[in-house]
Amino acid sequence: MYIIIPCVGYFFVPLRYKNRMMRYLLAIFGTVSLALGVMGIFLPVLPTTPFLLLSAALYMRSSQRLYDWLMSHKHLGAYIRNFREHKALPLRVKIVSVTMVWATLLYCAFFVAREWWMSVLFIAIATGVTIHILSYKTLKKRM
Repeated sequence: MYIIIPCVGYFFVPLRYKNRMMRYLLAIFGTVSLALGVMGIFLPVLPTTPFLLLSAALYMRSSQRLYDWLMSHKHLGAYIRNFREHKALPLRVKIVSVTMVWATLLYCAFFVAREWWMSVLFIAIATGVTIHILSYKTLKKRM
């Protein structure tokens, strides 16, 4: 059986693999991706959204139980659904993300970097990540 996943583009992907070993591997990779996504909430340079979307896709192909758990999660499920359906981020997420990126990378630029070009690189990364985050629409109301 095939479905269309709008969050990754319009192409067909298998709903669930029949091979047990493949399902286990996908569940493990989904869990690693979920852990990276959760760490991305607290680490400003590590992206959260792509890892959470990847986790949902991998869980969907490996275990209906894990997929249902993730999508019904109080915070992560709503985050994934909002992004998949609206391609938008809540204003609070944008503010916190941009603030954390700048706080961390400015600290690195002024107190960690040993060379001037490293400071410029940190500021350039902060600028690029900020532009990327702000390029998404702002979610008007909480779903």
